[in-house]
Amino acid sequence: MAMDEASIFAKEYLEDLLSFFGLKVDVAASLDEDVIQLDIPSTYMNASLIGTRSETLRAIHALTAAAVQQQTGEHHRLNIDVANYKKQRAERLTRRAQDWIKEVKQKGRDKQLKPMNAADRRIVHKAAGAEGIVSESVGEGDQRRVVLKNGSQPAEEQEV
Repeated sequence: MAMDEASIFAKEYLEDLLSFFGLKVDVAASLDEDVIQLDIPSTYMNASLIGTRSETLRAIHALTAAAVQQQTGEHHRLNIDVANYKKQRAERLTRRAQDWIKEVKQKGRDKQLKPMNAADRRIVHKAAGAEGIVSESVGEGDQRRVVLKNGSQPAEEQEV
């Protein structure tokens, strides 16, 4: 199944799933490189759809991703956002990452960040790469974190 067909299926599935919450919304679907982007518009249920620490949103994502994979027989990367929540959160995290990167450059020392989920780590890695800073993820499970590396270290000491 082509990406555009998978995107249409994902949109329709998500709209059906949201109807169980009593919401009749038009989910915006688009393709961004190899990711199916699904945007749920703002409603009176934003907080409920996002949930505590984004748990409800992650569950909605898991259900939608599983349905798309079952329908297409292929794995497709999805990003589901509610009222630009994830987008705004990513922008805030990018600004914080730029501060951390500045600190690493100024102090000349590596900086180990607090544990983050995979999406947040990806944002930090992207920001670090854009600034020419080496970053790596270390740790296991919910203790996985990003380490921003001081670029003045000899290359053989840096782990990627």
